[in-house]
Amino acid sequence: MHGRKRLLGFGLAMILGGSLAVAPRAGAQENSPDTTKRKVRTKTLPDYPELARHMNASGKVKIEATISADGRVTNTKVIGGSPLLVGAALDALKKWRFEPAAKESVEVVEFDFSGHS
Repeated sequence: MHGRKRLLGFGLAMILGGSLAVAPRAGAQENSPDTTKRKVRTKTLPDYPELARHMNASGKVKIEATISADGRVTNTKVIGGSPLLVGAALDALKKWRFEPAAKESVEVVEFDFSGHS
């Protein structure tokens, strides 16, 4: 029984590990080393989740986004980040609009929930 509690505590620590810090703010940057860069027309910053704020959680969330030819985000795939912050990052990214292009593309976007608000 003691081992199970320890394992549960360790698992929780792994999930939240590295995500505790001082009152964070959210920012975003495009970061797509393997794809052609598409310029962002409209960028929405994520709202910092209340639970994450209460827990002083911070960190980066990295998301791969499929952008349609007309510049809309059509699909997303979370590459990494704290579960406390992922939802807010996804909500914000879905509101982004990119410059039109001849065909759809894939961009990697990183949101940084850190620093002072």
